[in-house]
Amino acid sequence: MFGITPLGWLHTIGSLPAIPLVIYMFVRYGRITPRNAPGIAYFISMLIGATTVFLVAHQPVSYGIATATILLLVTGYGIAHITSVGRAAIYIETICLSLTAFLLMVPTVSETLRRVPDGHPFVTDLKSPLLLGFQGGLLIILVIGVTAQVISLRKMGRSVELKSQR
Repeated sequence: MFGITPLGWLHTIGSLPAIPLVIYMFVRYGRITPRNAPGIAYFISMLIGATTVFLVAHQPVSYGIATATILLLVTGYGIAHITSVGRAAIYIETICLSLTAFLLMVPTVSETLRRVPDGHPFVTDLKSPLLLGFQGGLLIILVIGVTAQVISLRKMGRSVELKSQR
């Protein structure tokens, strides 16, 4: 079905939980929160998805996306443990993890549009205006989302600083 191999299904099913998890965290917390149950599940799902790309991908760009995703995941989840970074850690964490969500959705949208409906996909060419429009929309969402997250973190930081000064 959909021309997906058994390894491809492992990749798809392994990474699929990351999508509702990231939506939940963005709605509930305004960002990906690495130190709670949804954040841990997101990390595991993303790691499964990113590592299995090396087994199923046929395009060199896929290896680059997978490598970038793994590096951003490790940085996003590990930065809080580096004390010398200080207050910048929350910003680095937020930006890195938001980028992982973007890197999840770009190939997800591309693969979905190129496989669905089965036998007569919406998109047959990587330069299709529909596909490029969706990818452009994801980029706009990323820029607006990261900007909103940084502004929100700055406001929270200021309110904490003001409370501590009283």
